[in-house]
Amino acid sequence: MTTIQQSRAGRRQAKRRIRPRRSPAVPLLVLGWAGAGAVLWLWWRNTPAVPLTTAEWLVGAGRMTGLLAGYAIALTILQMARVPALERRVGSDRVVRWHAMTGRYALCLTVAHVVLILYGYAMQADLGIVAQTVSLVTGYPRMIEATAGTLLLLLVGFVSAGVVRRRVRYETWYYLHLLTYAAVYLALWHQLATGNEFVDDTAARMAWYALYIAVGALLLWYRVLTPVRLNLRHRMRVDSVVPEAPGVVSVLIRGRRLHRLGAEAGHFFRWRFLTKGLRWTANPYSLSAPPRPDLLRITVKAVGGHSAALTGLRPGTRVWAEGPYGALTAARRSRGKVLLLAGGAGITPLRALFETLPAAPGDLTLLYRVRTSEELALRGELEAIADARGARLLYVVNKPDGRRTAITAKTLRRLLPDIARHDAYLCGPPGLAEGWYAALREVGVPDRRIHYESFEF
Repeated sequence: MTTIQQSRAGRRQAKRRIRPRRSPAVPLLVLGWAGAGAVLWLWWRNTPAVPLTTAEWLVGAGRMTGLLAGYAIALTILQMARVPALERRVGSDRVVRWHAMTGRYALCLTVAHVVLILYGYAMQADLGIVAQTVSLVTGYPRMIEATAGTLLLLLVGFVSAGVVRRRVRYETWYYLHLLTYAAVYLALWHQLATGNEFVDDTAARMAWYALYIAVGALLLWYRVLTPVRLNLRHRMRVDSVVPEAPGVVSVLIRGRRLHRLGAEAGHFFRWRFLTKGLRWTANPYSLSAPPRPDLLRITVKAVGGHSAALTGLRPGTRVWAEGPYGALTAARRSRGKVLLLAGGAGITPLRALFETLPAAPGDLTLLYRVRTSEELALRGELEAIADARGARLLYVVNKPDGRRTAITAKTLRRLLPDIARHDAYLCGPPGLAEGWYAALREVGVPDRRIHYESFEF
């Protein structure tokens, strides 16, 4: 029996955390663009005269794109430092999308910098592009390292492209992605050694050092030291693995003083199980029940090699966790009435919220979409919670002949005539969740009250 009984403490914790607030996304985006503006000002400040010839324009544009590339690379690394203020308030999936977008900008700016500088210098020296490339790489300080770093960045960009990314194993992509750090280290020094903005400007050089040292410190603290401290302190191990539905298991994890993790319903961790075949990969799985001082639980559907292998975990297996992360929590709620929309394995975080979100009888509704009734994971627990809380629990299952039963705007209006007065939490496959989002917008639920987080990283 895997049921973790309804938690009054969990509901009290959720109620304390319900503090509706604006998303910090807009201020952070403004701050990021302001930093780009400061970088352009740095270029202008160190440009003694407006370029006149084509070669001067090319070199000036090359310097500008090089500065912007260096700034974008720093932002790209910052977005993967897993800073709690970003992960929990903005949302991990949004931060990952920012990371991908900023990474594309950084790569394009780097390529533009290389091309513009080479052609500009070639025109000034009246050399061919090949001869100028050889002269630049061999004759300028730190250029051999910069060339190696640029090639590594191009490799990372290649394996991260959608067409390629879908064809390589996650582990291959992940470890190649780590080459970004080596690429940044190799490329940074040539900018400080040869960049006009830094050679004779101590203040600019110190500011650039401060930017990269700050980003490096955040990366070291949150990606290395914090997880080490967490796992040494809490010493988590697998307690048991229990089947819940076809292809779905719950993994119960015991540890010491787990209440000090700061986890709450809706959060997820990145889990690494220290056993053969799993120790080198960390995957995100949500808590499927409110955390207890001695016990956490995740519920996982077998959709890939890692998740399928969890069925074979043995009690006592050491667990290495990072987190908690995510923004799909009670803090996002702004109205008294709440609709939870779950699809398949997306029931995991919503089951925990279904138990803990404070609500008057009738104000909390869970709509659970699966293909067949056999796929209803945690069904007994959900029904017990609904009975105890006076909440509504509705199943949407395909018809006996296999025809799909869709959740449309018409469906939502029929089930909840006052749907426009609800907050909505979504968790399910991306295509399904996108359809639900459109239906919710159609029935009048504003974007700020639709809460969704994807693990499709």
